[in-house]
Amino acid sequence: MTCAACASRVERKLNKLDGVQATVNYATERARVQCPADTDPRLLISQVERAGYTARRVDDVRDAEDDVDHDDRIADLRRRLAVAAVLAVPVCDLSLALSLFPELRFPGWQWVCLVLAAPVVAWCAWPFHRAALNGLRHRTSSMDTLVSVGVLTASLWSLWVMVKGGQLAPGLGHGLSVLNGGDHALYLEVAAGVTTFLLAGRYFEARAKRSAGAAMRALLALGVKDVEVLRDGAAVRVPISELVTGDRFVVRPGERVATDAVVEEGRSALDTSMVTGEPVPREVVPGDEVIGGTVNAGGRLVLRATRVGAATQLARMTRLVERAQEGKAAAQRLADRVAAVFVPAVLVLAGVTFVGWLVFDGTVAAAVTAAVAVLVVACPCALGLATPTAVLVGSGRGAQLGVFIKGPQALESTRRVDTVVFDKTGTLTEGRMRLVDMRTVPGVSSDELLAVAGAIEHASEHPIAAAVTAAATQRLGDLPEVADFEALPGLGARGVVDGRTAVLGRARLLTDQGLTVPDVLETERAELEARGVTVVLVGWDGAAQGLLAVADQVRPGSRAAVAALRGLGLHPVLVTGDNSRTAAAVGAEVGIDEVIAETLPEGKVDVVRRLQQEGRSVAVVGDGINDAAALATADLGMAIGHGTDAAIEAADIVLGREDLSVVADAVQLARRTHRTIRWNLVWAFGYNLAALPLAVAGLLNPLIAGAAMSMSSVFVVSHSLRL
Repeated sequence: MTCAACASRVERKLNKLDGVQATVNYATERARVQCPADTDPRLLISQVERAGYTARRVDDVRDAEDDVDHDDRIADLRRRLAVAAVLAVPVCDLSLALSLFPELRFPGWQWVCLVLAAPVVAWCAWPFHRAALNGLRHRTSSMDTLVSVGVLTASLWSLWVMVKGGQLAPGLGHGLSVLNGGDHALYLEVAAGVTTFLLAGRYFEARAKRSAGAAMRALLALGVKDVEVLRDGAAVRVPISELVTGDRFVVRPGERVATDAVVEEGRSALDTSMVTGEPVPREVVPGDEVIGGTVNAGGRLVLRATRVGAATQLARMTRLVERAQEGKAAAQRLADRVAAVFVPAVLVLAGVTFVGWLVFDGTVAAAVTAAVAVLVVACPCALGLATPTAVLVGSGRGAQLGVFIKGPQALESTRRVDTVVFDKTGTLTEGRMRLVDMRTVPGVSSDELLAVAGAIEHASEHPIAAAVTAAATQRLGDLPEVADFEALPGLGARGVVDGRTAVLGRARLLTDQGLTVPDVLETERAELEARGVTVVLVGWDGAAQGLLAVADQVRPGSRAAVAALRGLGLHPVLVTGDNSRTAAAVGAEVGIDEVIAETLPEGKVDVVRRLQQEGRSVAVVGDGINDAAALATADLGMAIGHGTDAAIEAADIVLGREDLSVVADAVQLARRTHRTIRWNLVWAFGYNLAALPLAVAGLLNPLIAGAAMSMSSVFVVSHSLRL
């Protein structure tokens, strides 16, 4: 594809197939197709070919052929540009000199110009002619059609004048308006100069587009090719494709971690900057989880693989970036609709311009010059590149910062947000709770209480459950089996342990299940919650038998992150299922005034909807299953990258690192990216609205028109690269 009109044409052709929904991205040169499962990919490829283009199926974002194709294209453009520049410069200089000083015209000067210009028009401009011919065969038109027709018109007119004979004159040299060289003016320098300018524009555009995707390629490069696995007591180096979940493997200092894993032996510091954006290496010890793609900056580690292949966090984040770059914003859809009719409209306008000048001026040369200027100044490329390149660069930059944006729609939502709703556990706090206290009723031992609680919580993934299970395992070893386990999001859990039904969770859950809570436990619960810890009641046989107190530490950067959001004009709100005392203590510590506690998952949705009804644009930041519904309901959902799959799927933005300052980074990046898109579109539309009337009026020389058209695309791409 060579312009936005091409992308629009391929998209329309694919969408004509039954059950097919296709989105074609000009900047990434990819089509994402949703179709029935029994659709033959060859049918899709043949449909693209019927539109006049070529395609191949790509199932993985890591496709080396893309880079090879792009590099080959850049090399070809560089060769053609070099030849064009070497030949076009003397043509233009000679024409200008002979136009300004007629006495310098020597016999046969026109043939010298023709010899120099012919290779430029024929070979250097061949990519434009080839694409135009291809479009003609398929009864379509593109940017190349305009360029090819313009260059060939100037060349054929010059040849006609030379064959006709008479007093010849160079077409240039009389200013920027349509020239008064009469019907004996030659425009070989226009054909050569326009070709050179357009090749230069396309070359720099291709280079800039490659730079725009640099962050994505850097993300892909983080994967390793082989890994040293421990099997039967020996170390064996195998391809990464042979690594399976549960394998133990070695990572030495300076090596990349092959996949998501848990540390089993050794201590070290991991450089996670390329994956999560965290600038400071993170210390890891046995039991810590590590992310594939990070670099071991310290000692030798033995790790156990927990996720491999497409399930790893790096692979998931890469897919998010790719999906973001393939999406389309509302503004881009408008630009695509304009681009789809742009080229035919310009061809008609050029024809009308030619006839108009012929009628009112009577000079064929003036009519030809004005028509050529209209053809070469028009630029739908800038329209097609305005949004994709900004999203390409913005999403790539986001990946470097640890912000993974799912699409342009998320960018638009982020810039409008004025309220940020935080979950507490695992979001504002570290989510690594530990058991700090236990109380039981007379007749129940602490070991019995811990065994029942640990058995139930062993089947749950909640941070509180992890703390209880860890404490129970450390103290008691093997835990009893649990049957009929049921998680009750926002309340607790229940199950059958040693033949008796036990309930674990908030006081409200036990009451709802028909269990009573003794006064002594109520008093102790109030005392503990006043200290800011979370209390879990455990009951069976019709009554609460004891309580467990777990504590969570506020993330070191939470207060600074909240302050940064306030500095951006955002209002923070804390909504949690925890008790009001604990929630208030955490809110005060991080600087959040509006705290809504003891809220069920459905209640979080109600809070979001209430804020929306008040006219606020709401973002929700969370990480657990109980946050998924609120993330989906909010105007913008932000999921912590280490959170559950449900939360990540429901979110619009995934935060790759645990430092909450990344929330402010996400908002700033979205605002700047959207601002870039807006200015790109203003330039793209404004350029064409200003340039076309000037060309029609004869106030734009074709050479200047060619240079302006080339620079419009380069401007849009380079402006996006400022991100």
